[in-house]
Amino acid sequence: MSSVPLSPSVIEGTRRLSPRGVLMGLAVVLVALALGALTVGAVPIPLTRAVSLALAVLRGATLDESDAQATAVLWSLRLPRIVLAIAAGAGLGAAGAVLQGIFRNPLADPMLIGVSSGAALAVTGVIVLGATVFAGFAQLAGPLTLPLAGFAGGLATTALLYRLSTQDGRTSLTTMLLGGIALNALALSGIGLLTTLATNEQLRSISFWNFGSLAGADWPVVATVATCVALACVIVVRFAPALDALALGDREARHLGFETQALKRRAIVLAALLAGFVVAACGVIGFVALVAPHLVRLVCGPAHRTVLPGAALLGAVLLLAADLASRVLVAPAELPIGIVTALLGAPFFLWLLMRRQRERS
Repeated sequence: MSSVPLSPSVIEGTRRLSPRGVLMGLAVVLVALALGALTVGAVPIPLTRAVSLALAVLRGATLDESDAQATAVLWSLRLPRIVLAIAAGAGLGAAGAVLQGIFRNPLADPMLIGVSSGAALAVTGVIVLGATVFAGFAQLAGPLTLPLAGFAGGLATTALLYRLSTQDGRTSLTTMLLGGIALNALALSGIGLLTTLATNEQLRSISFWNFGSLAGADWPVVATVATCVALACVIVVRFAPALDALALGDREARHLGFETQALKRRAIVLAALLAGFVVAACGVIGFVALVAPHLVRLVCGPAHRTVLPGAALLGAVLLLAADLASRVLVAPAELPIGIVTALLGAPFFLWLLMRRQRERS
């Protein structure tokens, strides 16, 4: 994968919209989707009833059996799932924007550096070997066993890749890309090996994890992921001037006063943490980190002060919409959310490749 600067020429011929207007529009769409997601499901709950139930709970009013059931559905099932979708989408969008800026390539995403495959391997290992090899860890972590395993696996893979690609304090992005491909292949082989040892019940869990799912959202996991993603996104926005300078090239960025090697290290670790938190809670979800930053860049231009928050907002919108589709398309069954994002993202990825090919010719 060659390095292509993210300059205005990348989006030449595209009419740019007001960055502030785009961000406000995405925020409005996100709120509308969240309200719609509250009402849709096996137990339909009109929005007016959902609002009245929320007000009744705040007032401490006594609820009848029907209202108590609807309140439990809203509070215990739908609301944590909505918050997790927003946090996960924002984390993936921000991580993709950072990596595309660092690699100066609109095709980069967290899957390239092995976060997703490393997390999936760790989770698969705990699912299959949890009763034997990881029994102590599972007993200690309780309901957070799989999220913690996924986060540890993604972080360990990223640390190994960074160690392999860094020499004398300098990080080779080409080596990191090639190493990421090799580690992804190695992790997939490990997952395949563990799958052959799994029972039917374990195979179903592995399948949902590898394709992503928000069905297991609960408040402890949601609170942890949402807090960590929010803090990381606040830090990510501070990288905007440095990423704009880096788009001009390493030498130019150094002349502008930025320490490029330290910048790359911090940005890659932060992107890995963002993606690792998401994969740990939701499983492997592809294409959101690729699509969200690129779409924002297409309509608003390459300035990272817009791309970073815009990618986070659009990532949240895309993942919330995909989760809504996964619950509705085959109801009462549920599609893994990774399948929905792949159905939407794969055609976009092919279009992006063809677009770049035409620009080069």
